[in-house]
Amino acid sequence: MGDRQSRQGRRSRALRLVALSAALVATAVPVARAQDMSGYYKATVIVTGYDMRQRPLGFALTLKEVLVKLSGESKLRDDPRVIALAAHADTLVAKFDYVDPIAAIKVHDDQGTYDRSYNLTVQFDPAKIDQVLADLGEKPWRGDRPVVVPVLVVRGYKPPYLLSAENPVGVDQRGALANSAEEFGIGVRVPSEAELAAWGVTPGSFPAPRAESSPSQIVVAGTVEFKEALPGWVGTWHARWNGADYSWSISGVNFDNAVRDAVRGALRIASGHSGPN
Repeated sequence: MGDRQSRQGRRSRALRLVALSAALVATAVPVARAQDMSGYYKATVIVTGYDMRQRPLGFALTLKEVLVKLSGESKLRDDPRVIALAAHADTLVAKFDYVDPIAAIKVHDDQGTYDRSYNLTVQFDPAKIDQVLADLGEKPWRGDRPVVVPVLVVRGYKPPYLLSAENPVGVDQRGALANSAEEFGIGVRVPSEAELAAWGVTPGSFPAPRAESSPSQIVVAGTVEFKEALPGWVGTWHARWNGADYSWSISGVNFDNAVRDAVRGALRIASGHSGPN
C-alpha cells in the first residue's frame, strides 16, 4: 500500500511539473517576442527650475524628440505641423517628473537655489502619440533596430586619426555619438582598433571598411574635418543598406552636430525613409 501511494505521489508531482513547464512555455513565448516600445514614448531635457518657467518648453522639446525617435523621421523636428503641436504638448503628456542632478551637493549661493537646472523627464500617452504620427503620415518604427557602427577618420587640429573604442583622443567624439544615439533612439557601437585593422581602414584616406551592414548593424563610413575657411566642421558620410548606396554630408557646424548627422542619416535609412537627408 505504501509503495502504491509513493508511486502515485511521484506520478502526481511529475504531472504537476509537466503542467507547470507547459504553462511557463505558453506564457514565456509571447512575452519574449513582444517588443517593449515604452522607452520611445519618453524623453529627458534639462530645464531651469521645476515650475512653469520652462515646463512648456521642456514639453515641446521632448515631444519633438519622441516623434523623431519613435518614427525614425528626423525631419519631423522642424516640421511646421509639429512646431504647432509642440505649443500644446501638455495635452499629450501622461506624466512627468523632475530630478535634481546636484541634489547631493551643498548649496552655496542663490545660483544653486533659484536658477538650478533640473532633468525633466516626460512620458507621453502612447495612443495619442500614435494618432499624432498617423495624422502626420508616419507610424511607429517597430521591430529590431540596427546598431550604427561609425567608421570615422577625424581631421583637424591634430594629425588625422581613426576613432576607435580605445583611442584616448576620441573621448569627446564617443560622447557625442552616445548623446546622438540616445536622442534618436538607436544604438551606436564604436569599433575597436583590432576591428578597424581587420577591416583594412587607415586614417590616410576615406574609410572603405570591409565590414558589411546587416539587419543588426548599419556601417557608416566617413570623415569629419575642420575647415578654417567656413569656419566649422565638415562631415562626409557613406552607407550601404539593403543593397543600396547612400552618401550625404553636412558643413559649417560644430563637431557634435557633424557626428550627429551621421547617426541621423543612418536613422532615416534604416527606418525605411527616402534617404539620409
